[in-house]
Amino acid sequence: MKDLNTQYAILNTTKKVVSFLPAATHMIYEMGLQEHLYGVTFECQEQSAELPKVVRCVLEGHDYSSVEIDRIFSASKAQGKSLYYVDEPLLESILPDIIFTQDICEVCQIDTACTESAVSKLSKMPLLIPLSPNTLNDVFECAVTIAKAVGKEEVAYTYLAKLQSELDEITDRLRKHRSPLKSVMVMEWLDPIYNCGHWIPYQIAYAGGVDMLSNPGGDSIVTLWDKVVKYNPEVLVIAPCGFTKERTLEELSILSSKPEWQHLKAVKNAAVYVADFDMFTQPSIGTLVNGIKCLAAMFHPDIFEAPEQLQNKYIHLDNYQLV
Repeated sequence: MKDLNTQYAILNTTKKVVSFLPAATHMIYEMGLQEHLYGVTFECQEQSAELPKVVRCVLEGHDYSSVEIDRIFSASKAQGKSLYYVDEPLLESILPDIIFTQDICEVCQIDTACTESAVSKLSKMPLLIPLSPNTLNDVFECAVTIAKAVGKEEVAYTYLAKLQSELDEITDRLRKHRSPLKSVMVMEWLDPIYNCGHWIPYQIAYAGGVDMLSNPGGDSIVTLWDKVVKYNPEVLVIAPCGFTKERTLEELSILSSKPEWQHLKAVKNAAVYVADFDMFTQPSIGTLVNGIKCLAAMFHPDIFEAPEQLQNKYIHLDNYQLV
């Protein structure tokens, strides 16, 4: 079997790409490599709105609550079924050379196993490249993998250097002000409550916080409300996977109606925020760096302010009289 470098060398003559995950799509656009992109998943709606949607989900068009979504996905997993499917005739019409997929979360995106089943029927077999980061550094490496696959590895290093310099500025300012770490919690789901995992704890650390309920480099897990109350974080960030801040506000009462809510440090100190999911659970380096910038402004508002173009990505709940 040819190694990846040999396969990349062969593919560099064609470079026709389909992305099965929004994070890869984002990074392709962020690096200016969109000329190679011929198809995307249904969740890729922004720059790639005009591209064919090769991956679909059976939940599209439904407005389920958090608890309903959790039950549907749990039942699907228990039955060994996937809620995602590939438009096989559409994929055959594209006949991509490369498909970017993932093995991190079968709830969030179609996984490599489902992809392999679909592409096995194609008249030409593409190269499947799973992008499965666990840490923030792993996400950086994904950008290199993407650019290398289309023969433009140097583009990734230029892209990453710029983003690393932005992170260094945050670190330098925290050091300059000798800012103490804030105890925080970032919630990945509301009902049931999930802590944060994978690269998010590293984002928190870059922003000058520590989340003792998180799982760095690993999966997020169900976390009892009693644990949240006992931990009693100074800052609470609510960013359910797949939810915009507006969608999250619709279900905020799940938390705010709990009797202990008003006694949390974060609530009493007006340090509760609702944020768009794509800055955290969608691992494009650009969106994750944006998330770090916003987290820094949430944790340390005395020394940081979110860039103007990001100020609409989160809501300080006190400003909306929801605390």
